[in-house]
Amino acid sequence: MAGGVVAEVAASVFGLITAVMNFFTNMFLTPPLSATIKHLEEAELKTLTGEPKTIRAKSLWETSGAVIMAEAAELSSLKPQLDELGVPLYAVVKEDIGTEVQNFRPYLKGEIFLDEKKRFYGPLERKMGLLAFLRPGVWLSGLRAFNKGFMGNIMGEGFVLGGVFVIGREEQGILLEHREIEFGDKVNIEEVLRAARRIPQELLSLEK
Repeated sequence: MAGGVVAEVAASVFGLITAVMNFFTNMFLTPPLSATIKHLEEAELKTLTGEPKTIRAKSLWETSGAVIMAEAAELSSLKPQLDELGVPLYAVVKEDIGTEVQNFRPYLKGEIFLDEKKRFYGPLERKMGLLAFLRPGVWLSGLRAFNKGFMGNIMGEGFVLGGVFVIGREEQGILLEHREIEFGDKVNIEEVLRAARRIPQELLSLEK
């Protein structure tokens, strides 16, 4: 019983410290600005396997919709459900340094594209910088990633925050947009799946 009390007190103290540090660092962070479908569809993405080629981002979702991750690997668990819906899963990265992308591949069940102009990280690019080291949540996320064997980088553009998009077909537009508040800020998987289910459902209702 004493151990349980100590654990509760420790959790409360940690929660308080986290809230205080997040409040402090939030004052220096750039708030996210929502993207428009036009901003995203004009992105030029480069393939990272086979013969290199450049495609327009719009081609990824115009016939089937798509779930697109900018620096997030956790959504691979949804791929079976997304496959049933006919909605593909893609990832975009902002740079290809050393073996970083190759190290990332085992954690992603989908094709990876290079977004050199960082359209999926805008329209207002946000960097966390050294403030990341003041946020307890970042340390915990880093520890989880390390335990899973995945390490990002702090070279080049390693401090840029990413996000997740669910984009529908034709005129459906952006159905869900999640912007990282800090490194490791995960999107709600159920919300992603709920948005992805809207793609075939809404199209079916339009066809009736």
